Amino acid sequence: MEKSGPLVSVCMPAYNAGKYIAEAVGSILDQTYANWELIIVNDGSTDDTAAVLKQFTDPRISIYQQKNSGQCAAANKAFALSKGSLIKFMDADDMISPGYIAEQAKRIDDRDDVIASAAWGRFYNDDISTFKQNEDLIRQDCKPIDWLVSSMDNGKQAMMQCAIWLIPRAILEKSGLWDERLSLVNDFEFITRVLLHANEIRFAPNAVLYYRSGISNSLSALTSRPGVESAFISLYEGTSYMLQYENSPRVKAAVADCLQNFVYAYYPHHTDIISKAQQRVKELGGSKAKFPAGGYTKMLNQLIGWKLTQKLKAFFDR
Repeated sequence: MEKSGPLVSVCMPAYNAGKYIAEAVGSILDQTYANWELIIVNDGSTDDTAAVLKQFTDPRISIYQQKNSGQCAAANKAFALSKGSLIKFMDADDMISPGYIAEQAKRIDDRDDVIASAAWGRFYNDDISTFKQNEDLIRQDCKPIDWLVSSMDNGKQAMMQCAIWLIPRAILEKSGLWDERLSLVNDFEFITRVLLHANEIRFAPNAVLYYRSGISNSLSALTSRPGVESAFISLYEGTSYMLQYENSPRVKAAVADCLQNFVYAYYPHHTDIISKAQQRVKELGGSKAKFPAGGYTKMLNQLIGWKLTQKLKAFFDR
């Protein structure tokens, strides 16, 4: 057990996470790095989250209750209650490897202008044996803008999951916290803004995030007006930070591809928002991102084009 090193504050918002949160907390308790605190903000859960959390008696764990205010507000509350010089935001349904914090803290090496990243992969249907590490990782240390552009290369969706990062408090005090207007895709705007306030991103290859996938989200929530608006605002503002930082052809291309993928994902819902995204893509010189399709969707796309394909999918999803 590593007892030295700066205090690391793990900030964990939780909403109806009773099924998963014990595993998430357990992965913190299993850390080889001992100098941490875990601040959990139960954001008005209506399930057994509060009851599950009662089993944890480690004095490094603090639990706070608040009325439901959204993930961003809960994360900001946890940060306000934290004391560490290094901060990790973490969802209540993911897990991290035992040496995760130790490896990332070592990579930061007492710098207040460096953010540590990590390896990650997905597991499905709550079965950790299905875990597969993502092979498309940026494994070298690099400048934040280089990381962002590389993570969007060829129209890829940048992986912004909050637990990937260990962030010095000094950077967060400059960048600002989570935008509480946002719900869907809220991590993109926040993480992009934070990364661009650092001088370097350092990769910790032996730190591995186990990202839980396959949790059902209602289609109505994903395509609701507030949800789509949140996703657009987050992507628009996050990519605007990139352009403000470096207004170059490579950044314009990455931003255009990112917004084109938003169009592909949400068309034909809320066409006024989609039109704003399309206009932005046009202003940036257009996008080469291809419509993501496989199986019957790929066949339909070849026969009738992506717009009609998406309209058919939306019709049958209803």
